Amino acid sequence: MRFRWDWLGPVLSVPYVPTLGPVHPGGPLADLFAAVVETAGTGRFLPHDKDRRWADRKAEQVLADAVEHEQRRTLVPTLTGQGAGAVKVYVYGDGPAVAADLARELAAAHGAARARVVCFLGPNQPGVSAGGGTRVQLREFAGGPGLPPAVPVHEYKQLVDGAGFGEFADVMAGDGFAFLYGRMRAGAVGPVLTVLRHGRVAGAIGPMEIMADAAGAARLLPQYFGVLPQHRGRGYGRALWRAAMHWGHRHGAAYQLLQTEVGGASDRLCAAEGLVPLGVVHQTEAPVGPGPLPSQPRGHGHAG
Repeated sequence: MRFRWDWLGPVLSVPYVPTLGPVHPGGPLADLFAAVVETAGTGRFLPHDKDRRWADRKAEQVLADAVEHEQRRTLVPTLTGQGAGAVKVYVYGDGPAVAADLARELAAAHGAARARVVCFLGPNQPGVSAGGGTRVQLREFAGGPGLPPAVPVHEYKQLVDGAGFGEFADVMAGDGFAFLYGRMRAGAVGPVLTVLRHGRVAGAIGPMEIMADAAGAARLLPQYFGVLPQHRGRGYGRALWRAAMHWGHRHGAAYQLLQTEVGGASDRLCAAEGLVPLGVVHQTEAPVGPGPLPSQPRGHGHAG
């Protein structure tokens, strides 16, 4: 199916595509929505999907037969896995309550353990800075890389005996660094930048990688980013961020898109560094439990 852009465009408050995540607001959004539906159920990655660097098959798939597309509301459900997997319903326009019902219905039909609703607030909508959710941030490099880091930043491969990166990764496992460290040891990712405290890794950002987006522009991909709790407040996070921006600019990136927890340290850093906020993404659980499914099939509006 193809979405009617005169229906979807006006309610697309944040440039966010199901299964792909945030995309550049100047990109071919209509084509991207069509593409994620066309590849549904195949397990294939689109050429510009950032997740293709982590797996052989696409885990999250659009449930194309359950898409509801109307003039003021579009609901796009997806499924990740079976059994212990999850259903998400992405809501463009109004109707979070309807989306929650659809999420629960589809979770039961597919044996998924979790059901979620994903809603969006544009950058100027009320409540966008009230807390909760993740903010989509845009950094473009046309104006240069910005200020240099104020403390030395080193690539991991330059460190003597790893400088305790393994211990750092263990402590920061909740931020994804244990997974990243495994990929680093396998030689499967790009450079990782670090800051040291007394010769030991205190913080890191990476991997530093660039991928062409759907329009052919070079996009600096999102990184794992963190500083050990006992070393926060020393400017290490800002130094890592600025070093990453210099790396991206030096290697020809046109822009980077990030998602930061609203009100969190990274969110405040991005605001201070002048990133452009594109809106907020909210995910809420739709409790899954026993109970009858709707007795009548849901109506779905489709576009040709």
